[in-house]
Parts: sequence; C-alpha cells; structure tokens
Amino acid sequence: MPLEPRSAPPTPDLLIERCLGGDQDAWEMIVRQNWRKVFNVAYKFVGRHEEAEDLAQDIFLKIFRSLATFDRRANFQTWLVSVSRNLCIDHYRSVRKERETIDRDVNAADLSPASVEVSAHVVLERSDLAQELRRALQLLPETLRTAVVMRDIQELSYQEIADRLHLPEGTVKSRINRGRHELARQITRLREKGQGLKADAGQAGRRSGA
Repeated sequence: MPLEPRSAPPTPDLLIERCLGGDQDAWEMIVRQNWRKVFNVAYKFVGRHEEAEDLAQDIFLKIFRSLATFDRRANFQTWLVSVSRNLCIDHYRSVRKERETIDRDVNAADLSPASVEVSAHVVLERSDLAQELRRALQLLPETLRTAVVMRDIQELSYQEIADRLHLPEGTVKSRINRGRHELARQITRLREKGQGLKADAGQAGRRSGA
C-alpha cells in the first residue's frame, strides 16, 4: 500500500495569520521553530545561559505583541533576528543605566536607620556593607538584578516594575524572589571569601614576624 505524502509544514505567513487569529498552537510552533535563533542572539549579548533564556522569553513576548506590524513581503526569519538584536541592544542600554543607578542610589544611609550620633566604627561597618551589596548585586544575572534594584532600592511597586519591563506581574515577583535568594547567597560567599583572605593575611603576618 503506497505511503501518503507528508503534508508540508505551515509557512511563516500561515502561522502568523493563525496566531493573529488567536491560535495558541500556531504561536507555540513559531517559538519552537525560532527559539534557538533568538536564544543565540541573546546569549551573544549576555554570555550566561540562564540570563539568555530569560532575555529570549522577553524577546518572544515583545515579538508576539509586534506580529501585526510585520510586513508579509519581508523574510520573517530576517525580521525576527533583526528585532531580537534591537531588543538586546535596548536591554544592554537599560542594564548600563541600571548600573549607574546602583552606584548612585546604593549608599550606607539606605542600609540602616538614620541616627543623629553615629560612631566611626558604625560608619565604617555601613560603608563596608554598602560595598558588599554593590559587589553582590553585580554578580547577579542582569534580569534578576534589575528586578531587585527596582523593588528593594528604587521601591517601585510590582505593577510599576511589570509596566516598565513589559512583563506579567507574576514573572516580576518570581524574579524578585530568585534575585533576593541569589543576592543572599552571593553576600554569604563574599563574606566567606573575605574571612578566608583575612585569615591568610594573619598567618602571613605571623610568619613574617617570627
């Protein structure tokens, strides 16, 4: 019995048409077919797998919102990669601005209650804590750092953060929780590393004085 010929996969135009008509399966097929391309573009910008995945998800969300603007006379793959690169550039610029915000906004006074009379020892501790926080923040993936800074330093509401990042509020809350957990882990790691360096320095000092 002769085999029936396989039906050709739907073209990008057909998938877009179905997607714009509310077909969720069509959108999932677009994502599956193009995930690797978008992920690779994102990875070249951020250099971290988990962060590239988060960025790729953001890119697909924005592509979904822009599907209606796609000119069907153009090549969809070329348009997709071009949009992905532009969004990655925007992401890079926002991260650079965010780092400037961290340097400007994170200071010792933000990390503990104000006091009229503060000893030099306490001032030094606060300064060390602020530097520790800055270092730990820089070690976070950019997507998590952005969420934590907006919530815990800039004190924006979840809805305000969601609006600025064009993300669902649930995604924002998830990133903040993950970011806080990772921040605590990095601070602990930095402290342990600092204690180890102090111990090594002390041993070296005792040997040199012997």
